[in-house]
Amino acid sequence: MTSASLPSDYSPPRFHSRTTRPVRWWLYAVALMVFAIVLVGGATRLTESGLSITEWKPIHGVVPPLSAAEWQEEFDLYRQIPQYQQINRGMSLDEFKTIFWWEWTHRVLARLVGLVFALPLAFFWATGRLHPKLKPRLLGILALGALQGGIGWWMVASGLVNRTDVSQYRLAVHLTTACLIFAATLWVARGLARHSDDIPPSSGSVYAAGFILFLAMCQIYLGGLVAGLNAGLTFNTWPLMDGRLLPDGLLTMQPAWRNFFENVMTVQFVHRLGAYLLLAVVAIHAVAAFLQAPGTTHSRRAFVLLGLVLCQAALGITTLLLAVPIGWALLHQAGALIVLGFAVAHARGLAGPYAFAR
Repeated sequence: MTSASLPSDYSPPRFHSRTTRPVRWWLYAVALMVFAIVLVGGATRLTESGLSITEWKPIHGVVPPLSAAEWQEEFDLYRQIPQYQQINRGMSLDEFKTIFWWEWTHRVLARLVGLVFALPLAFFWATGRLHPKLKPRLLGILALGALQGGIGWWMVASGLVNRTDVSQYRLAVHLTTACLIFAATLWVARGLARHSDDIPPSSGSVYAAGFILFLAMCQIYLGGLVAGLNAGLTFNTWPLMDGRLLPDGLLTMQPAWRNFFENVMTVQFVHRLGAYLLLAVVAIHAVAAFLQAPGTTHSRRAFVLLGLVLCQAALGITTLLLAVPIGWALLHQAGALIVLGFAVAHARGLAGPYAFAR
């Protein structure tokens, strides 16, 4: 396969650093905050803290309890839900405060990132620093952020009545939406940066990078299902699972589709398969880039991405073998975001000559 050629009418995009650089760094700051929110959300899940605040108060909820009476009121609300009655009965007020602060921090960070996105967006818009093509993209990210707030409460509400934890379906959607916001923000920011003059290794390289990005997002969704079912606390061996490469009990539920969302063994097994597939595709992509365009920026980035995926696989295996200690679990979650972020940058760099999102 020969290297891709640029369109006949292509000319390098012009960058006005005084206008694009502040917008780009603002978007990187937003992405970093989303990264932090996802990690705090992971800690909230791992400490079973997500149901400690039983009401959704988008404005008033920013202020935590400030008196003994207010703390007792929050604790009394928590004691009415199944998680307390069936799992945490007898919990002290001090123990409740620990899980409360995790959930409160997660919610406040979410509100803060909304302000950090919306206020500079209004400023850049009003001062004419946004290219017309950027405006609908940024409004789309803002709308997605608002939707994510509703998804977060929809998730919490699933654990307040008949369950002792939140629905794994809703948790996976909440996590994936956060990562979609993270990826979209980085994509737009990367589009405002200078791109390498190196021609993509082949006409299919852009599509391969896009497929890798899709697989990374799917793997994060599967990780959300694993977290929602606490599936990482079982079958803590590798490479065998329950003593076999293909374990029994993968399709015990009826109808069969439920196994892929509710069967702990199946969900973990599919997550493992997703990791193998992602690693294989990234490896093939890196080797192809090296053979087609050795020494180019795109080839080097493909191998960096391969290294990141290998590190993430090692983190996942370690987390599993250690039965999901919180520190290793958060490192694994951070690794997923780093892989996703670099996959976005790699795909955006390859698409540069063809996608004029300036």
